[in-house]
Amino acid sequence: MDEILLRELTPAVTAVLCRRGADFATAEDAVQEALVEALRVWPDDPPRDPRGWLVTVAWRKFVDVSRAETSRRRRELRVDAEPAPGAGTSADDTLWLYFLCAHPSLTPASAVALTLRAVGGLTTGQIAQAYLVPEATMAQRISRAKRTVAEVRLGRPGDVSTVLRVLYLVFNEGYSGDVDLAAEAIRLTRELAARTDHPEVAGLLALMLLHHARRPARTAADGSLVPLADQDRSRWDTALIAEGVERLQAVLARDRLGEYQAQAAVAALHADARTVEETDWVQVVEWYDELVRLTDNPVVRLNRAVAVGEADGPGAGLAALSGLDPGLPRYRAAQAYLYEQAGDRATAARCYAEAARQATSVPERDHLTRQAARLNVGRGA
Repeated sequence: MDEILLRELTPAVTAVLCRRGADFATAEDAVQEALVEALRVWPDDPPRDPRGWLVTVAWRKFVDVSRAETSRRRRELRVDAEPAPGAGTSADDTLWLYFLCAHPSLTPASAVALTLRAVGGLTTGQIAQAYLVPEATMAQRISRAKRTVAEVRLGRPGDVSTVLRVLYLVFNEGYSGDVDLAAEAIRLTRELAARTDHPEVAGLLALMLLHHARRPARTAADGSLVPLADQDRSRWDTALIAEGVERLQAVLARDRLGEYQAQAAVAALHADARTVEETDWVQVVEWYDELVRLTDNPVVRLNRAVAVGEADGPGAGLAALSGLDPGLPRYRAAQAYLYEQAGDRATAARCYAEAARQATSVPERDHLTRQAARLNVGRGA
């Protein structure tokens, strides 16, 4: 049974039902039931046309639900009016589903969950396991999201940037359980890239590939974090790096720069360096300057300050950092790193300890705690 194929077919089948008049919530439920049926039937009796099979079964299940509500809703759907099996869908149908699941009326958490369910084809249980929450909690979240978008009709092209933010959120969630959300985000972004020529879609895909390539080296055998400077670069996935760089170069040549392309350019410069010492930090700073121009994001300015410290010395980095809000995520960690580079180990240790107290994950907290302890031991404290 090819579960990846089922996930790839899910948005197209859902879009077909919606195009035929089904409301989104009922269509999505019908498709999920059809997927369960496929998991039961296909191993022994694989269809010649998987998408056509799913469309037919999902439509029948939708009709069954509609018939059960006929007396109350005074609406009747007849099975003999069922469209021919295997009717296809257009790229616009699938794009409509992407835009619907990333609708601005949804919270980011709800948009992510609905995208994984309706576009990604994951079950509620799989999504709940990935987010480490009870299945009932995730079911309520998805149900609320479906109710929110039930009456939404996209009469004009959706906002690609909103869709990309949702996919970026999925990617950043990492993975747990039997669903690798980073890999799932890459798959969904590939699907989106195949359906739209928007340059920022290509930029986000390049960014994901370049970051994902470093994943094998990001953690040690005991699960502890390994900073970029200490990673074994021979463990990086060179095939993903090559694809990411190729996609990035192609989209940069179009001269329609966006924030994901600029982020990918920074990632490509790291991927291109055989050692941290060989990193072209001057170019990294230049790309962060572009990001600041595009977004004026304080987190981007924080990352730029660290890059300035590498390019022009820790004093320059601390000066760039000084104008930012100390309450920014990872501000103290960046400050600690720059103070250590400047030789002020005592201040660096205090900043690492404070950063550890503010950390939002156990691996990050443990890493920062170890950094503080290392400096304190070195000072004889």
